Amino acid sequence: MSPSSYTTPARSSRRPRRRRPQAQQPAPKRSLFDEVGVTAVDPAPFDQLGLPNRLVRALADNGMVEAFPIQAATIPDALTGRDVLGRGQTGSGKTLAFGLPLLAMQRGNARPLHPRGLVLVPTRELATQVTDALKPLAKALGFYVREVVGGTSFTRQADTLRRGVDVLVATPGRLADHVRQGTCVLSEVERTALDEADQMADMGFLPQVRELLDLVPADGQRLLFSATLDGDVDKLVERYMTNPVVHSLAPPAASVDSMEHHQFLVSAAEKQAVLARIAAREGRTIMFVRTKHHADRLAKKLRAVGIRAGALHGGKAQNARTRILDEFKSGETETLVATNVAARGIHVDDVSLVVHVEPPADPKDYLHRAGRTARAGATGTVVTLVTDDQKQAFRTMTNQAGVTATTTTVSPEDAELARLTGAREPNGVAIATPKREAPRSRSAQQRERGTQHGEARRSRGAKQGEASRGRDAGGAQRSSHEPGERRGEPRGRGPRRAERGFGGQSRRGGADGGRAAAGGHSEAGGRGSGGGGRNAHGPSGRSGRGGHGARNDRGGMRRDRT
Repeated sequence: MSPSSYTTPARSSRRPRRRRPQAQQPAPKRSLFDEVGVTAVDPAPFDQLGLPNRLVRALADNGMVEAFPIQAATIPDALTGRDVLGRGQTGSGKTLAFGLPLLAMQRGNARPLHPRGLVLVPTRELATQVTDALKPLAKALGFYVREVVGGTSFTRQADTLRRGVDVLVATPGRLADHVRQGTCVLSEVERTALDEADQMADMGFLPQVRELLDLVPADGQRLLFSATLDGDVDKLVERYMTNPVVHSLAPPAASVDSMEHHQFLVSAAEKQAVLARIAAREGRTIMFVRTKHHADRLAKKLRAVGIRAGALHGGKAQNARTRILDEFKSGETETLVATNVAARGIHVDDVSLVVHVEPPADPKDYLHRAGRTARAGATGTVVTLVTDDQKQAFRTMTNQAGVTATTTTVSPEDAELARLTGAREPNGVAIATPKREAPRSRSAQQRERGTQHGEARRSRGAKQGEASRGRDAGGAQRSSHEPGERRGEPRGRGPRRAERGFGGQSRRGGADGGRAAAGGHSEAGGRGSGGGGRNAHGPSGRSGRGGHGARNDRGGMRRDRT
């Protein structure tokens, strides 16, 4: 279009729309930790905190006489029955800060299936460590502390709960399984402790935590310990805690101040050699990677050059994870290669060096990993290996984490690498790779996440086998609850129990969806006797359409008792 042909458009007669004034943005909400600031508390002897004499003597017998600051601050308030909200850095003594009040305020032993004290933790490893810390103290008072976690036998856990547990330490997923199956009832829990609540939020456990807390009496005492109160954790505090006493023993950056942070610039070609020299140093070392495959691969390469290394990640069976962590604690394994999931459950003293094999993307992951060193007032070193293409991302992440790292360019034989980390040449004598654990099935992984309850059903079938064999000649089935039957005893085989949620909604409608129980086993079996189709299996766990007997009038199969 030529300039001469252009015409100015006519001005609209409509009045311009007036802009609405923008609403003033509310100021960001301050957490309770920000409002109270940092609590200044000195260490104090346990016998001055109001604990029972028997418990004080048990502490002394285990070499504990003086309480850490977070314990001295929170225990007196917890003993009055108040809700307590506490923050302390990793290794500051939070376990006894909530564990001692739970034990001190127990009044008599719990009934079967009905614990009186409850501790929720994010990982299996942390559950084991909390249980190990409280067991000897509880024994001195005549109480029982047990753990309920995924990856281990549901049946044995259910048997333990039937015998009675005073204080139960649990991960949310597995405890939710027991609640659904009726092997744990939370209606008599008087005190509940949540440890590392922010990590439970990061791992996606808060929906299960809320469901569990809804089953605990509303007037019970709550003790919550968390490094931060952002997002969902703050909502958890508002919903379930009543006028809590708040103790903040350390600001978020306090834990990183006792560490030396280093950024090692390294070429991709020399990275493996640098890692091998660092791993060959004296002292405990933890190396963090992003995936379980990388963890297994790196541990194998380190063993090939003579370094006793083990891999710890969520893909391993629980017994393997426990063994690897025990070997690291005892010094049998010098270097532990772990993933982020494992990072949240590793609480081992005297870890002097943490290595990020790859820079973590999330500043929270960096701080959680770094927190494995400099525990209980000790110092430590945190090293991150960074290649040229990762420098900008690492700088952004450390700024968000509030960390200032010293930058050093290193190579395998660099004297500065040896000075900062104690790196040295590995001996080169290969160490045999441990026998590989059988890979877990997909259903096993689902059970660990709290979405599969097959083991619970098998447990119930085994317990009810004798009752189910008591069918009459016409195939009639006994009632699910016999007259005079006590809670916790084996019951007759009845319609399949509810599986979804805590409200009793069944995943399959009616008894026709239940499994057959002709021999009291349901390992490989067919469908229920009322549903037709496949035959019920016998004691051998087999199923079939013929042999061993004839169909009964309900579509199932009777054992041939001749």
